[in-house]
Amino acid sequence: MKKLLSFIRNSDIFSHLASLNYLPRWAVLICDIVLCSFSLGIIYFFFLEAGIEAESTSLILILERFLAVIILQVFFFWVFHTYSGVLRYSSYIDATKLLLAVAANTISLSLLNLLINATTGILLFHYYTLISYGFLAFFFLFFLRMGVKIIYDFYIQNSEQIVPVMIYGTRSAGIGIAKMIRATQYSKYKLVGFIDEDSHSNKREIMGLRVYDLNRKTMEEVISKKAKAVIVSPLKMQKINPNKDLDIFLNNNISIYTIPLVGIWQGGGEPLERDVLTRRIKSIQIEDLLERPEIKISTEHIAQQINSKVVLVTGAAGSIGSEIVRQMTRYQPSLIVLMDQAESPIHDLKLELEHDYPEQNISIFLGDVRNQQRMEYMMDLYRPDFIYHAAAYKHVPLMEDNPTEGIQVNVMGTKIMADLALKYGVKRFVMISSDKAVNPTNVMGASKRIAEIYVQSLFLKNKKQDMQTTKFITTRFGNVLGSNGSVIPHFKRQIEQGGPITVTHPEIIRYFMTIPEACMLVLEAAAMGEGGEIFIFDMGRPVKIADLARKMIRLSGYVPEQDIKIIYTGLRQGEKLYEELLNHKETVRETHNSKIMIASVRKYDYDDVSSEIDELIRYSWLGKDFLVVSQMKKIVPEFISKNSQYEKLDIEKMNA
Repeated sequence: MKKLLSFIRNSDIFSHLASLNYLPRWAVLICDIVLCSFSLGIIYFFFLEAGIEAESTSLILILERFLAVIILQVFFFWVFHTYSGVLRYSSYIDATKLLLAVAANTISLSLLNLLINATTGILLFHYYTLISYGFLAFFFLFFLRMGVKIIYDFYIQNSEQIVPVMIYGTRSAGIGIAKMIRATQYSKYKLVGFIDEDSHSNKREIMGLRVYDLNRKTMEEVISKKAKAVIVSPLKMQKINPNKDLDIFLNNNISIYTIPLVGIWQGGGEPLERDVLTRRIKSIQIEDLLERPEIKISTEHIAQQINSKVVLVTGAAGSIGSEIVRQMTRYQPSLIVLMDQAESPIHDLKLELEHDYPEQNISIFLGDVRNQQRMEYMMDLYRPDFIYHAAAYKHVPLMEDNPTEGIQVNVMGTKIMADLALKYGVKRFVMISSDKAVNPTNVMGASKRIAEIYVQSLFLKNKKQDMQTTKFITTRFGNVLGSNGSVIPHFKRQIEQGGPITVTHPEIIRYFMTIPEACMLVLEAAAMGEGGEIFIFDMGRPVKIADLARKMIRLSGYVPEQDIKIIYTGLRQGEKLYEELLNHKETVRETHNSKIMIASVRKYDYDDVSSEIDELIRYSWLGKDFLVVSQMKKIVPEFISKNSQYEKLDIEKMNA
């Protein structure tokens, strides 16, 4: 028997059947008519032999009665739509329809039989015949559907492409996902159970499947053996802490999926195509597993300031700049000027915005913040009310090798834009800085700190002179998840290539924030700022990069160190084990938003620092890397190089 089943499973029979679409309704109806006719024929044959039906009944009368039963049965098939379902997805609902159709036929014939017998004394059918037909017809009809379902499920379950899954969540959304899986044609997912955190879950069943209590013992002994993946309902995702509550699945090598709430109810009860289900069910992203409490902002002040104004975003094609633009569209500025030197990315952003926000007035300006004449032409042309300055070089190792370029863009570019903001009466100038500016250990961080110093000292000078001046505001935050060149896209590429994942140090930690979160806070900080502030954001808890890599490997369906190796390559030039949002001399003041604080930083005299920055820029034009870095350390005394060729400058300074 086992050999026979193995032969059937490995043959091409069911692969051909699986490739077929479901039978049309008329074909199902014909099958049902044949089975009902067969059932009635068997009853007549045996009952005639047993003498229950009168043997003297003529063949014509038998055929007439036979046709009457079948025609009336077809009528009730039509009434209850028994042929409208897909055989391999038959359920108790289909069985109920069959039972009602057969019972209605049997009862109707019995009543007709009783009426005719009472008026004419003629008995068209023996009641044993009608009752036996009802039982036998229902059995064959039900057996057809269950047989097709069992054979199909047997073939599908033994296919290596099928993923046995459980649903985490037993409310309406979880049950909706389960129904969608069962209603999907050629589904790659096989539903094997439900999971809930209720300690009494093991006593329940939903849709004929067991509900398992989520605990370590059940996970190790049952769930991990029955399921290869778990689908978390969107309602469950809102109630749990993904960082903690989903680790139990990852630690047992179970893949985690979810689905948007709106996607659950779009099937309408009709069978879904496999690719439709696949598109709706998505893998949990690493962003979902980081402990990120919901960020709330006050949109009222932002709307009051930006509405009907001209806004300029430098570095608009970058991760932060482009998201600022997307979020700004909801506040309906009269014009958003997108400035960047990267031609293709800014073109792609333009096409995206024209498609998603067709009513928003947008202008593209190709330019480099280092080109003062070009920037002045732009400012004179558009006369912006607000500037969000996101243009910058940000990669630490690259800037360590090219400090003169870092100064040209991050310092000189910021100086040019800040000076022009004053000249053209810009209301607010918002500079996007970095936590690497705190106690910098690399050129990139030090360049951002110098840019912070310049814009803050420029504002303080003009305020001291009681001038109506631009409000210069700085926002400082840490790593942004998924930004261009960040660690997460890098890890994803390494996993796709089969590994290994490269991490610089087993103990290195970083603060993370999603791009939308960071940009929301930038917009609110800009709205609340009065000028001269450096706003820092609550970045939550720091994340160990090695742990991040392991989670990403598990989310991709692999086992860390077995399927995908993690290799430690050593700290890069200028890299710290940890980042800081404040140095040891800085303190913070709270704002009305608990996620936004104001750093109390050392204040610089504009005239002193301006001449030193001009000297720094002059050195950068000469291309003298060590001279540039030496001047940076003079401006920012806390800049101490690490893992860098410029450490010798610190040694010379100490020995001087």
